[in-house]
Amino acid sequence: MVNWWWIPPAIVGVLGFLLALNGLASFFAGRWVTGPLRLVGGVAAAWAATAAALLGLNAQTYARLTYERPVAEIALKQLGPQYYEATVTKFDSAGKPADTRLYPVNGDDWRVEARVLKWKPWANVLGLDSQYRLERLAGRYENIEQERHGARSVHDISGDDQPPEVLGQEIPWKPSVWETGRRLRPHWDAVDTLYGGATYMPMTDGAKYEVWITQSGLIARPANPAAQAASQGGWALR
Repeated sequence: MVNWWWIPPAIVGVLGFLLALNGLASFFAGRWVTGPLRLVGGVAAAWAATAAALLGLNAQTYARLTYERPVAEIALKQLGPQYYEATVTKFDSAGKPADTRLYPVNGDDWRVEARVLKWKPWANVLGLDSQYRLERLAGRYENIEQERHGARSVHDISGDDQPPEVLGQEIPWKPSVWETGRRLRPHWDAVDTLYGGATYMPMTDGAKYEVWITQSGLIARPANPAAQAASQGGWALR
């Protein structure tokens, strides 16, 4: 996304600077009244524009470093003890539903795994957001013995999850963001790290969760009362 917030303060600052120069020239030309007035007005305008630009930059920096967007929604229907049907809706780069599929999941929790490309903060401020590629949906047991010996479930949910963008517009060719970042990392200081990340939450009948990508990786949030009750205060020991 291209941000134009800095243009009005820049225009005002340039006009203020020109007005101050004009006032200074008028003063030395013998205009003892209009010269100082223009000089003071120009300096005041330039100062106000600088202050506005600094405030805007501060707000922009905070917004960019805390920016997040939806990746997927997971809705659960219980089919049996520790056995659920998960409806996974993936979102496109505009945050709109793009693909919906159903998966059987065993366990107490669902877990989504992804590859994440994290940029350095200065690159975030310039407009580069963390990139991701969803890879797996799996079940997870709270009990270690069940995790070792219980029924397993893991599903491939990869695909063209996030078309690459330039200035907020999708581009027709689709290179691997992961591979591109890996190759550029030794030569470009903007890439912070490439890593495999995951997020998981408890399953209960009727629960709905949202998965988001932040500048630091994946997070999950309960999206309805059933999910909020399941995750309230952490997970109850099972």
